[in-house]
Amino acid sequence: MIKDRRAFIVGLKSIVLSNSEIIFLKKYKPWGVILFSRNIKSIKQTKKLTDKIKSVFKDKKYPILIDQEGGRVNRLNNIISFDNLTSEYFGRLFKKDKKKFYIIYKLFVDKTSYLLKSIGVNINTIPVLDLKIKGSSNIIGDRSFSTNKKIVSKIGNICIKYFHENSIGTVIKHIPGHGLAKVDSHLFTPRIEKTLNYLYKNDFYPFKKKNSFFAMTAHIIYSNIDSFNTATHSEKLINIIRKKIGFRNILISDDLSMKSLKNDIKTNTKKTFSAGCNIALHCNGNLKEMKIVGDNSPLLDTFIIKKTSLFYKILS
Repeated sequence: MIKDRRAFIVGLKSIVLSNSEIIFLKKYKPWGVILFSRNIKSIKQTKKLTDKIKSVFKDKKYPILIDQEGGRVNRLNNIISFDNLTSEYFGRLFKKDKKKFYIIYKLFVDKTSYLLKSIGVNINTIPVLDLKIKGSSNIIGDRSFSTNKKIVSKIGNICIKYFHENSIGTVIKHIPGHGLAKVDSHLFTPRIEKTLNYLYKNDFYPFKKKNSFFAMTAHIIYSNIDSFNTATHSEKLINIIRKKIGFRNILISDDLSMKSLKNDIKTNTKKTFSAGCNIALHCNGNLKEMKIVGDNSPLLDTFIIKKTSLFYKILS
């Protein structure tokens, strides 16, 4: 049952579930599992893997996530190439020829969804709603739809709608906005110095009024709002995400093993929940770390259970 699970998501090491991972899943009961290229060799193999995960929980709708953006973030690279189909490409097409955009983008989402369902995945961690900003780290770069906040917001709405029509959940990221970051948060801690007023009118803008079941936080310090904590660990930022940006659904942290977070895994997990995130994400498949995250993650509360049940209704 959903209510018996804990509020965290984990990655796995390989293309099959190990005995130790099966024992872990049965004991800790994470809310979901996320797949990466290391888990995906073929459609048949991956479907077997996801079927096994779902059988552990006796739940055909168990949340299984993937980062399948297209372009350079392509976890299906052992199955198919999406190299040229970047978010930037679609943003430019939207600006140049909207009629053509709607045809090609719907085809892109439909085919991506078909592949995801073929391998047993039901949540895709897109759209990226960060702005493309000149002089910033290229960790976002062509993963952004545009420098124009209104274009990013509009395509974000279309992306969410098309995936929902295909019975795939979406995770808007990286809330409240990663675009201004000068360094890669996988490796360093970005600091953004702009005022709340500037951020609210620009970087935060594309995240407003999004009908996504899920959002992923940014491991970024916004110095004028909270000079010490990244958004993931900042009660002030989570409050802004909830009240000013208006995101009312399930808030997932970015990966707790990223180097932007300077504390140990236990502290990073505890701070994620105390700040107001609903679910902690841990991706690297390190079983020792996974157990620490599991030990420090609470059982699902009524809010997460209710929102998860609503998400389940879109799944065919």
